[in-house]
Amino acid sequence: MHRLVEALYFILASWGITQILVYSRLFEKIRPAAYFFNCPMCVGFWVGVVLMILNPFTELFTYDVSVVNAFILGSLASATSYALCML
Repeated sequence: MHRLVEALYFILASWGITQILVYSRLFEKIRPAAYFFNCPMCVGFWVGVVLMILNPFTELFTYDVSVVNAFILGSLASATSYALCML
């Protein structure tokens, strides 16, 4: 159960950060016009990787920092951010 709650926190955090970076007016003036910065799937992947790297500084989720986890968590963040943004 504990791992499920951690995964939910990770998914919600990555989705929220992706929403802010891709769609918010806060970053509208500094967001580059390139496709990457307007794509929740692309930005979501890198948000997931950054959250995994920042993971030792939070108690919301505890994943080992590794290349494999970076790819898996980046992919999880990408897929769920895209799916939730398309709702």
